[in-house]
Amino acid sequence: MNSFLLPSLLNVDWAWALLLGVGLDVAFGEPRRWHPLVGFGRLALWVEQRCHRDGGSRVAGLAGWALLLAAPLALLLGLRAWLPPGFGWLLDGVVLYFALGARSLHEHVARVRRALVHGDMPEARSALQGIVTRDCSELDARGVAGAAIESALENGNDAIFATLFWFAVAGSPGVLVHRLANTLDAMWGYRNERFLRFGWAAARADDLLNWVPARLTALSYAALGYTKLALWCWRHQAPLWDSPNAGPVMAAGAGALSLRLGGPARYHGQVETRPVLGAGHAPEPRDVSRALALVASAMLLWLVVLSLLHLGAVR
Repeated sequence: MNSFLLPSLLNVDWAWALLLGVGLDVAFGEPRRWHPLVGFGRLALWVEQRCHRDGGSRVAGLAGWALLLAAPLALLLGLRAWLPPGFGWLLDGVVLYFALGARSLHEHVARVRRALVHGDMPEARSALQGIVTRDCSELDARGVAGAAIESALENGNDAIFATLFWFAVAGSPGVLVHRLANTLDAMWGYRNERFLRFGWAAARADDLLNWVPARLTALSYAALGYTKLALWCWRHQAPLWDSPNAGPVMAAGAGALSLRLGGPARYHGQVETRPVLGAGHAPEPRDVSRALALVASAMLLWLVVLSLLHLGAVR
């Protein structure tokens, strides 16, 4: 039986690392200062400035991507080898904590929800603008609510479920690779003149690393909401979305909530026509709480399932 289980789950200390990482995230959330990803982002900018010449190339982008992932991964593996036996789970738990974003996601989206509930549209738009790239200046209450729900559903996969998936599959090294690759995609993975070629490797790597987690996330959303509607939306609407991973996650999440999301959105002064995702009523401010509850329930489901798999693996 053990041969069919995920390799990191076979480690007897895996559960302690999971408990430490999730516990730190729930208790403290994202570090306000000295977050390692901030330093990594500055390093990525420095590397881009030196590798990105004459419009950039796929080869240069791939080389920069590989260099930026290789050094932190080598450092992590070196630290794990240096630690005395029985202490590796502490490092694994800390790495998981820095990669998880469950509390941070909840706090950012909840700020939007509170402003909507109190009818403070300037604050609602400002809070939303901090977590999305679209232009929020002209959105009404329903538009703000819909964008906040989309962000909660999509980032639930990026900040929570993909992290837990790679922690189960490959422990802290898997978490590190996924989080750094996701960060580089956010910095380089744009389809514009500057990054179309240079950011190609970063975008494709992130798509690959998130392919399985995104579909497990979509399945989790479907299982915890209007299941038949969520599966129908996933099957028929997700292929119309540009992103191969955001499509299933957001379509299934919208269907699970019986909401109609997607549609036109303004990015950098241009209106982008996006397909409709989900079915049901247009989002209301109260639906933001439902979306947060769905993400929280899915996270609890994942923790229970992964813990049961671990118990079965170590017996």
